Amino acid sequence: MSSQEIPEENLPSAQDADQPHGSVAVKEDPFADPGLPPHEHRTQDIDERAAKRSERVVAMLFTVSMLSTVAFIASFVTLKADKSIFVFPLGHISALNFALGVTLGLALFCIGAGAVHWARTLMSDVEVADDRHAIEAEPAVKAKVLADFKQGAKESQFGRRKLMRNTLFGALAMVPLSGVVLLRELGPLPETKLRHTAWKAGKLIVNVNTNQPLRPSDIAVGSLTFAKPEGLEEHAEDFQQVMGKAALMLIRIQPDEIKDKQELAWGHEGIVAYSKVCTHVGCPISLYEQQTHHALCPCHQSTFDLSDGARVIFGPAGHALPQLRIGVSDDGYLQALGDFTEPVGPAFWERG
Repeated sequence: MSSQEIPEENLPSAQDADQPHGSVAVKEDPFADPGLPPHEHRTQDIDERAAKRSERVVAMLFTVSMLSTVAFIASFVTLKADKSIFVFPLGHISALNFALGVTLGLALFCIGAGAVHWARTLMSDVEVADDRHAIEAEPAVKAKVLADFKQGAKESQFGRRKLMRNTLFGALAMVPLSGVVLLRELGPLPETKLRHTAWKAGKLIVNVNTNQPLRPSDIAVGSLTFAKPEGLEEHAEDFQQVMGKAALMLIRIQPDEIKDKQELAWGHEGIVAYSKVCTHVGCPISLYEQQTHHALCPCHQSTFDLSDGARVIFGPAGHALPQLRIGVSDDGYLQALGDFTEPVGPAFWERG
């Protein structure tokens, strides 16, 4: 076999040619510990003015984070959700979303950048080699960990650099406010809207089907009539929202069959008015049994006794249907004498 046919890795090297005939070359251990490189001091380690500059840079970043959090909250409160702006190259985008994204991103970035700059310029960068030890903590290990912690705290200059430390506390304390403000977007605050409906003293009671005011003679004994407040039209933009609380049902019961004294007093000649909204999950009540005077919600079968204050006698509803106090106007039409005295529909956490 010629030398041209011998693989290159098997050919003798120039280093092997220098070795005496019959000797074996010994290669260096490729896994030998190279040791740690000599430590090089940073400018901040030897120049207090440079250290002060780094401290001010870190403090500035934390301060910008605090200002960005304030801007986030201000943007959330002041900007309208439907306002748009042109941002190149994104085009027309929501001003609110853009402001919230920029301010929150800047607040988080500045905290991270400040922490990184602090670590790279002021915290100790001396590399320390430590041998592996058993998992269980021996007294000597605990003492060493505590000593290392104290040494690290000292080298971080956390206690010494008060300006930087205080601005960090401020930035970390204010950033969570962004999340708290976002909770506002879970839904509009109900305020007192859930406690009031469109009914008020003097409002005529109008038949939903005929759109005409009701007289006592229009309500037959044992009948169920659905009604709405005077002036509420189906083509109105807020019709469904208003009717969701003001929907009313009128029932005429023989006065001697009404068990609840307040119910009898709040009605007119046996005509009583109750909210049509079920107190379980808000379904419209539409079934009435005239012999028992029971009203049934078709959704989950909550049953109310309309001859006894509309109390719950079956089903998951939590409380009775609210009653509307009614009377007769000078023209002989049925009218409300005020609003419901308690919120209609399902319970809510502010109800009390």
